[in-house]
Amino acid sequence: MLSLDVARIRRDFPILNERVNGMPLVFLDSAASSQKPIQVLDAMERVYRTTYANVHRGVYWNSEQSTELYDEARRKIARFIGAPSPENVVFVRNATEALNLVAYSYGRHFLKAGDEVLLTEFEHHANFVPWQVLAREVGVKLKFIPMTLEGTLDLSKLDELLTPKVKLVTFAHVSNVLGTITDPRPIIERAHAIGAKVIVDGCQAAPHMPVDVKALDCDFYALSGHKMLGPTGIGILYGKSELLEAMPPFMTGGDMISSVTFEDVTWADVPVKFEAGTPAFVESIGLGAAVDYLQAIGMEAVRAHEKEIVAYAIDRMSEVPGATIIGPTNPEIRGGALTFTIKDIHPHDLGTLLDREGVAIRAGHHCAQPLHIRLGLKATARASFYIYTEQREVDALIEAVYKAKHTLKK
Repeated sequence: MLSLDVARIRRDFPILNERVNGMPLVFLDSAASSQKPIQVLDAMERVYRTTYANVHRGVYWNSEQSTELYDEARRKIARFIGAPSPENVVFVRNATEALNLVAYSYGRHFLKAGDEVLLTEFEHHANFVPWQVLAREVGVKLKFIPMTLEGTLDLSKLDELLTPKVKLVTFAHVSNVLGTITDPRPIIERAHAIGAKVIVDGCQAAPHMPVDVKALDCDFYALSGHKMLGPTGIGILYGKSELLEAMPPFMTGGDMISSVTFEDVTWADVPVKFEAGTPAFVESIGLGAAVDYLQAIGMEAVRAHEKEIVAYAIDRMSEVPGATIIGPTNPEIRGGALTFTIKDIHPHDLGTLLDREGVAIRAGHHCAQPLHIRLGLKATARASFYIYTEQREVDALIEAVYKAKHTLKK
């Protein structure tokens, strides 16, 4: 069994020493945004303090140093996700922009009225609303892979849904609400068999388990840096070379052009074609440092630790009277998040009461309103874990839930 030295890891995260309402911080909202180790903070600060200058524009020392660090960050990320080349890695602000980029640059140019896009019932709004807008503007039809009662995808319906009209299939590798881990390979294989392209939303997967986009054979893969120890403002779109080369740019401006005259413009090569304007190069360097940190730990070990934590959390929450766990209770197919409700306590009230105990969780619909409608729920509570989470923090969560129940009975 792979195991992490969590006590040592926690020393790299200064924020975990903070106190909230006089209580030690128990941070259980990493699925929304993870904390940052000092290695990432230091890497970014070094750029600002010692080499900062715009990249790909200057012939002087500062610019050349920043450019090399920026380009190396792209190479690191490509290796991290198993991309064939750094040119397959497009820097974006976040996974939301990555998915919108595909919807606009691929969807609006290669899909037409009557074509079908196949999604799942548990998509995040970022992988739902762009396709709704495309359906409204272009006339494509949206279809959905249904869920089982356990909260997994019902793939028995897949062949029936994959008609020749389906041109695009898009789904979350791991559900941000249910925690469900979906094996992308059978979906990708069957989608490719009918000629459909496949987008995988990897926001909740890439930070938590090994990912190899080449082995998966997906056409696009999206992820956000801030969920995997990196800073905000930087994300990744992986795309197959032939698709990125065929797609027009999402935005236009500086750096993404090869030449501009008064009459015409030609685009730069992939991936710069999709990276208009001054890039978030310091954030990209920070994400590169985050990748270094995760690779030093080992993604198999990251996954093993989270599986242990979520198994423990499921067991502890199952003991709480009135608690209902949303999604799979098998830790083998569940990511590092526990979504739940407590009878007679609104999740927002629960979140507020837990905060009094220093316990930070997420409450609401988690940017997945259609899923909550499907579940017949207006909101849920979610505790999510990462490499720095200890079992004692799960215990703190459960103790705080009991206190909340007691408080509201008065």
